[in-house]
Amino acid sequence: MAAYLDIEEGGADEVVRLRKIVKALMSQVERTTDVQGGAFSLFQTAIVFDEKVRERTIALEKAMEQLEETNKQLNRANAETETARTRLIEAVESVSEGFALFDEEDHLILCNSKFKEYWGLRENDVPYGACFEELSHKLGDNSRVPEALNDPQSGLEERLQRHQNPKDSFVMRMFDGRWVKVTERPTNDGGLVGVYTDITDIKKQEELRRQEELAEKSILLQASIDNLSQGVAVYDNSYRLVAWNQRFVELLELPADLVKLGLAFVEYLKFNSKRNEYINDQRRSANERLELAIPETPFFFEYERPTGTVLEVQRNPMPNGGFVTTYTDITSRRKAAVQLREAKENLEERVRERTVELSNLNEQLRREIAERREVEEELRLAKGVAEDANLSKTRFLAAASHDLLQPLNAARLFITTLQEKPLARSTFRLVERADLALKGVESLLGALLEISKLDAGAVPVEESEFAVSELLGRLVKEYRPVARETGLELRVVNCTVNVNTDRKLLDRILRNFLSNAVRYTVEGKILVGCRRKGDMLSIEISDTGAGISETDQEEIFEEFHQLKNTAERGAGGVGLGLAIVKRIAETIGVRVRVRSKPGKGSTFRVEIPVAHKSRPTAVPPAVKEIIDMSLGGAHVLVIDNEEAIRAGMTGLLNGWGCEVRAAGCMESVEKIVCGEGFVPDLAIVDYHLDDDVTGIEVLRRMKSDLEIGVPSIIVTADRSEEMRSLVRSEGYALLKKPLEPQRLRAWIAHKIQTEISAL
Repeated sequence: MAAYLDIEEGGADEVVRLRKIVKALMSQVERTTDVQGGAFSLFQTAIVFDEKVRERTIALEKAMEQLEETNKQLNRANAETETARTRLIEAVESVSEGFALFDEEDHLILCNSKFKEYWGLRENDVPYGACFEELSHKLGDNSRVPEALNDPQSGLEERLQRHQNPKDSFVMRMFDGRWVKVTERPTNDGGLVGVYTDITDIKKQEELRRQEELAEKSILLQASIDNLSQGVAVYDNSYRLVAWNQRFVELLELPADLVKLGLAFVEYLKFNSKRNEYINDQRRSANERLELAIPETPFFFEYERPTGTVLEVQRNPMPNGGFVTTYTDITSRRKAAVQLREAKENLEERVRERTVELSNLNEQLRREIAERREVEEELRLAKGVAEDANLSKTRFLAAASHDLLQPLNAARLFITTLQEKPLARSTFRLVERADLALKGVESLLGALLEISKLDAGAVPVEESEFAVSELLGRLVKEYRPVARETGLELRVVNCTVNVNTDRKLLDRILRNFLSNAVRYTVEGKILVGCRRKGDMLSIEISDTGAGISETDQEEIFEEFHQLKNTAERGAGGVGLGLAIVKRIAETIGVRVRVRSKPGKGSTFRVEIPVAHKSRPTAVPPAVKEIIDMSLGGAHVLVIDNEEAIRAGMTGLLNGWGCEVRAAGCMESVEKIVCGEGFVPDLAIVDYHLDDDVTGIEVLRRMKSDLEIGVPSIIVTADRSEEMRSLVRSEGYALLKKPLEPQRLRAWIAHKIQTEISAL
């Protein structure tokens, strides 16, 4: 009540006022004439109403407070929204691309100045709320895109379709030459975002690069046709000259002011007609020639110029229109044809003038001419065959080994058998001379085959890193006994350097140097040593022999060159050793040199690269010499398809005390083993047998069919590394043809001793 009367609660006036109200109300009750007590009832109603008014007033005050708080929150939210919108607008404005945002009803709700700039719109031209279709109509009306210039309706429909179904980006070319890349993506609320990127600079760069490529191709094309011996003229699809060479101008004797870029082909034809270029063919006009000169298929003809020059003209159409014309001077060919025709006519005339008495002679003459032609053809073919044979000589010699070495191998076996038998002194000398001659043939054949393989490039090069001391130590141990027998001293200076080259081929070079030093040194010593020169190592072999003159030092590396008046031990050489050394050096890329003076000895050296990383030098394993060469009646099985080889091998092995059986195929082996009960201790097998069967296949069948697996040695003329690897992989020994009997005997003795030790 106090709140309702605007009286401050808890004050003195409030009590006084309340007392006055109570007194007035009581007085009113006492004065009433209502016997039913209506006045008191009104008093109670007033009190209840006052309580409700107070409750409603309090509730209203709370509602007003809540409303005020809500207004404050709304104001804050509006401020934050405005800030976010301002930031969004600033962010959109900072984007280098054009930006436009459309709502779910396709109305424009946001864009930046770049968007307006791309479309040439002012601020008032882009009212927010405008739909995309309305905006597209304005762009078409303002002719902002090329499509609107030709067909506004189709351009508008295509643009609306892309807008309604946004997928991949697309590029539009603006009317002012700019290129714009449009990327549209739908938003989550059903709207659409469009980004418009100006790619004019990129397009210009691409166009510039394309023009540069075309310019380079044009330069290359011009350079190509300028180097042709024919005259060339290229016309585009408008039949205008776009490319030519100087030969075209020279052949047709065209003035410089006429031949220029863009010259119409019809003008070229008219110029030729005016100067009587077609004097020998006046039937066709320039237009008719133009129709003939523009073929859909290749066109070819010949014509003679007024100067007498005969040109062969060929025109070929190009895929994109236009054609290429080539002009070839065939004057000399035409003159030769005319002369031939005249000669033929004269010959026919002379033949007609001859009398009947000379008809037989004419017939004979014709036959001689035919025979001469046949002979000339045969000579031509023979020359070609000779040239082919000369080219294939190296390959043939490198491949021919088995057939050449087979008879030599048989002869070696027979001679060795004779040498081991007691013979008369005169007979022994003959056998010894035959053996010496046979060694010379073997040496010559081996050298020829080796040179052929080197010339044909059939010798593989396998570079590896190894210690020089290992190679030199083994060679000196091998040649020292030979040198000692001839009274020479062989010394070696140790070297701790590692080199990187083909070990086997380097070994061949050094062996040749050592063998020559031993052969051509009568007395004195031989020194083997090394010199380091930067990244190269020089391996030198010096002797105290007769020496070599400066003139001969250049020639000793040529084929079949031998020094005259030079002391030599053993069998005579064939003059191919140093030629082989020269080819091996070229194959592995090393240098071979010689330093010598007559009467003061010679020094041969080979220079090879030093390995970058050194490794510890391994001591070469000692070679166990076989002292006991007795064969103890060993059972030996010989398998060879050549009867002479089988006979020679049987005689040789019988002379050594072996019991021998010889076979030419697997069937013979089965008869010997199963029929005669012969069980071999060893097997000597030729690799190439009849019917393309190999010795390895026969040994395999012996293991599988006869259960015989004995130590075996394969004999072959194939000196390739592939053959060596194949035989080793099968677990067999290898002996090359023509075989050396002492090597064979050493192997048999070694195998017999190994078997006895195992037992």
